[in-house]
Amino acid sequence: MRPNSIVKPIVLVAAMATTWLAAPSPEAPAGIGAGREAQAVVGRPLTPVSVAGVARRTTRRTVVATSAAASSTTAATAQQQEATAQQQAATAQQQQATAQQQAAVAQQQSGALPIGTVVTALPAGCVQETEGGVAYQRCGAVRYRPAFQGNNLVYVVQ
Repeated sequence: MRPNSIVKPIVLVAAMATTWLAAPSPEAPAGIGAGREAQAVVGRPLTPVSVAGVARRTTRRTVVATSAAASSTTAATAQQQEATAQQQAATAQQQQATAQQQAAVAQQQSGALPIGTVVTALPAGCVQETEGGVAYQRCGAVRYRPAFQGNNLVYVVQ
């Protein structure tokens, strides 16, 4: 084989590769650029290292973390409100019991309560009386008629 026959295919392949890589470019001094324009679009949403992909993942993580924090905060607030409501109910019951004790003491001291006063417990020493088919409790000078408030038995001063 002659050296000319080997050089020609090598030169031809090099020329074809240069032509394939070179592209017309008005900015280049000779009008031919060293390569073609890149076809990759940076920022496409599905590319893993793109700015848009990073932003999408960061936003998703932030929303998930914020939602989890918000739900735990909401649960803690609900528990705190429930505890406050229970404490207020207990305070109201204590105040009602105190008021009833004060009413009983006032009754014992003065001997009579205003008509219509509701008490949950009778003082000691009451006697049952029936008048007109209605049962009453007489405690000293005061008569009580049994009644229901919700599910609770109470006594109303008559």
